Amino acid sequence: MTETTPGWLSPDDLEQARARMPILYVEAVPVRVDDSGEVTSIGLLLRMGPEGTVSRTLVSGRVMHHERVRDALLRHLEKDLGPVALPRVPAALQPFTVAEYFPTLGTTPFHDPRQHAVSLAYIVPVTGDCRPRQDALDLVWFSPQEAASPLVQSDMPGGQGVLLKQALAHVGCLT
Repeated sequence: MTETTPGWLSPDDLEQARARMPILYVEAVPVRVDDSGEVTSIGLLLRMGPEGTVSRTLVSGRVMHHERVRDALLRHLEKDLGPVALPRVPAALQPFTVAEYFPTLGTTPFHDPRQHAVSLAYIVPVTGDCRPRQDALDLVWFSPQEAASPLVQSDMPGGQGVLLKQALAHVGCLT
């Protein structure tokens, strides 16, 4: 009998689950909006990868067993942006897209060598003071034009640049 903390898997159990079934994730594109609701800037985390590479990423993480999607989204926003980011999670929880990450390159634009993952992606306005925590080195705010630039897109691993462009298109920031 395996004893684990409720909702979490041991590293070995997680590796076995990843090898056998898709894992559910949430991803959030943190944005700042003006008084009319237009996106003025997009926040991207700066992270150090396992191989020592630095990349830009979105807020992302697994949905735990017996956890609501809304709660998982809030938990990861607080974990990555800090407790006073003041995210405004949408009242209706339909994601702007669903990203399917595969361990095999080329199946979709999204790639995660560890697993097959299904990610519900949200655009979340934040109004508070964002201070990255956990494994994020920094949070940088970009204008929509800067975020869509090839330079920023090339710094985003696993297809997250594609996801960011989809988010920008969804809010009318790509022309």
